[in-house]
Formats: sequence, structure tokens, C-alpha cells
Amino acid sequence: MKSTIGYKTAILLLWVWSITTVKAEYLEREVSLSVPPVSIAQWYKPLNRRQQFLHTMFSLRRSMQAIEEYVVLEDKNSVERWSAEFVKRYRSIGDMVPEWFDELELEWIDKLEVAVASSEWGEVTEALRKIDMSCSSCHKEYRATTVALYRTPIFDNIDVINSNTKEEISFKDAMKALVVSMNSFKIAYDDKHQERAVERLAVFRERVDALGESCQECHKNDGAEERILGEQTEEMFHELKLLAEKGDSKAGRKLGELSVVMCARCHAVHRTVADLRSIISR
Repeated sequence: MKSTIGYKTAILLLWVWSITTVKAEYLEREVSLSVPPVSIAQWYKPLNRRQQFLHTMFSLRRSMQAIEEYVVLEDKNSVERWSAEFVKRYRSIGDMVPEWFDELELEWIDKLEVAVASSEWGEVTEALRKIDMSCSSCHKEYRATTVALYRTPIFDNIDVINSNTKEEISFKDAMKALVVSMNSFKIAYDDKHQERAVERLAVFRERVDALGESCQECHKNDGAEERILGEQTEEMFHELKLLAEKGDSKAGRKLGELSVVMCARCHAVHRTVADLRSIISR
């Protein structure tokens, strides 16, 4: 009996030790992020409406794939055509971001051109492999921070019309007011203040609509807004209103469902990268 108790105690102590050890390691861990050179900003919005650097990356990926496909077919004319496009785009990286010029695999670009000209398909494949390794290394180091800095909305620049005063307030203040109104509804509902809950729900809905108007600052068509504030959200608000008016206990669950469809979905798209941007741009 004593040995059994001792064994269980030892296991428990080992488990507690493992948790505290992992937690300590987690707290001591530091993560460093590489930020791209500021010169890249001129190739992204708002300075460059076409976002030329981004489209250069798309073109490189497409050209590389085309070369690989036509090498398999030994289609020399097509390989030459796509290789010329690939080489031109690749060399342009050094012009757009001079700080990265020395990182480019220009020696392998030269070897690629020679291999294509002489139809040495094995050498073409090897050159592409070496260049691709360089691309992957750069993406690993800079892609996430580049997206956060240059492909993420700057919410500090967006104003929202206050549903009560009809005055412009910051996006941050509008979001805080939205959360307050949602929690006010939930508090009143949980405490059985039915009439107050219905009133607070109406305020919550007004603030959602006001916040939704700001989507048009970036999204120029209805598709993006529809995915988060569209018909499904409309139906859920209507169902929540009916449940609240009846004092139905299912209203709490419906609010949770609405939060997932509306809040969590939007946060998944925007909030994480926006938070990352605010950290690395300090």
C-alpha cells in the first residue's frame, strides 16, 4: 500500500515539475523577427497601387513552374520564353530593394540562362532548385513581417461614426464601445433584466452596423463584408432579438454563435496580423 502511494506521489511530483519547467522555459524564450528594408514600402500600397513587388513574386512563382513543366516536355521554345520572363523579374528585385542585391543568386541565374540556351535540362532543373532554396530562405525570414507591415489595414487611420452622437470616433474607441454594449446585453440577460437586455441588444446592433460601414475603407465590393456581416449575421441577430424578447435561456448560446460567426471570423482575418504590425512598427 505504501509503495503504491509513494509511486503515485512520485508521478504527481514529476507531473508538477514538468509543468513548471515547461512554463519557465516558455517565459524565458525570446523570439526575434527580421523586418524588411524600408525601401520595399514604395512597391506596396498606398505608394504603389499595383503593389508591384507582390506581383513580381507571383510572376516569379508562375514562371518557375512553367519552366519546370516545359523542361519535362523538352519544349525548348517555351522554356526559353518563360526563362526570359523569370530572369527579368528576378533581376528586378535588386532594383526595387537595393539592400537585397547581394542576397540574390545571380550566379545561378547566369547558369540558368546558359543551361536553357544549350538545352541542358538537368542543369536547368538544378539551377532552379538552387534559386528556389534562396527564395524559400528569404520568405522564411521576411514574408510574415512584410505582410504585417504592408498588406495589413492601419486601423488607426480609420474613423467610425458614433451611433449615438453621430460624431467620428477612432476605430479603437468604436471597438471598445462595441464590446461594452455586447457585455451590457449579456449582463442584463444573465440577471433577468429582460427589458434592459433588449435595449442593450439594440445598442449592440447599432454599433455593429456603424463599425461595418468602415469596411468600405478597404473593401470596394460587398463580397468581403458579406462573409462576416451578411445574411447569416442578419439572421442570427434577428433570432437573438426574438429570444431576448421572450427571455428565452437559449439567447446566451445564440450570442456565442453570433460571436463566432461575426467577431472571431473578422479577428482571424485582421486582428492577429494587425497586432503583429503594431508590435514590429514601434
